[in-house]
Amino acid sequence: MTVSPDELKRRIESEIPGTRAAVSGDGHHFEAVVEGPAFAGLSRIAQHKLVYDVFGTELGDRIHALSLKITPTEDR
Repeated sequence: MTVSPDELKRRIESEIPGTRAAVSGDGHHFEAVVEGPAFAGLSRIAQHKLVYDVFGTELGDRIHALSLKITPTEDR
């Protein structure tokens, strides 16, 4: 079963409050540009883990690869 970029975008934005995401991909390999206040003050590893935790065991299975570019923002 393939996954759509729109599904990943919706899930990231709904699971991490205040986050905006732009996701592209081919159904198995994805690139996401994510920004939001939830990432402020976190290390790069912790930022990526926050997003990866949204998908849990789907990473490496339904979602073969997810490349991330994360930008912390201030609360609005």
